[in-house]
Amino acid sequence: MPHRWPTRRAVRVWERNLTVFRKYSLPSLIGPSIGEPLLYLLGLGFGLGTLVGTVGGLRYVEFVAPGMVMSSAMFAAAYECTYGAYVRMIHQRTYEAIITTPLSLEDVVAGDILWGASKGAFNGTVMLAVVGLFGLAPSPWTLAVPVIIALLAVLFACLSLVVAALAKSFEFFNYYLTLVITPMFLFCGVFFPLESLPRWAQGLARFLPLTYAVEATRALMRGRPSAQALLPILWLVPPTIVAFLLAARLVRRRLIH
Repeated sequence: MPHRWPTRRAVRVWERNLTVFRKYSLPSLIGPSIGEPLLYLLGLGFGLGTLVGTVGGLRYVEFVAPGMVMSSAMFAAAYECTYGAYVRMIHQRTYEAIITTPLSLEDVVAGDILWGASKGAFNGTVMLAVVGLFGLAPSPWTLAVPVIIALLAVLFACLSLVVAALAKSFEFFNYYLTLVITPMFLFCGVFFPLESLPRWAQGLARFLPLTYAVEATRALMRGRPSAQALLPILWLVPPTIVAFLLAARLVRRRLIH
């Protein structure tokens, strides 16, 4: 069957998820998506930072803050479009129920991705506001950071839905979170400059999307935007499109074929 592009009806799926989310919004907000990055910021930035000194001319907490913002968006989108999407797709059979309406399967996929990306963008923006309250984002260029947050959140929502469509059980997500998400969190320049890594590891890090998001965010928050730091963000667009198409194909195969 040829691929169909989603329509604006996908927003209805987003609205449905928002309605459900309102019933348990507080636990989600203080969970791992915001709570853990905030603890890392406080513990490593302000705690370990007193021992580390400066990194690249920045206080350690200033160096770590942009990575905490981006990782908050990444984790929120990843969790929502793995565990959350899997429950809706398999256990609650929400996808099957919705496609009996005028909405297409592509509308459902796009709506769920939009929802996961919205949670990622919201969490990342809240984390950015917290960072700002600590005085760690003094540059007016920081106002452009939510654009990067949104791009990253959409990418990880798409990638994570691919994983959800392949999963046979919740345990499958351990591979994705342990072998993909966690290494990016640790080795994409969140906690230390990439130059600290061996050359081969630096090369691998350059293939990971979080690297470019962190570098661009750090440049904006320092008030030093440059083409070298910002243009690589465009690299996030092609894998996002590919991941969306793959997610739609895999979900269709899972539910219909």
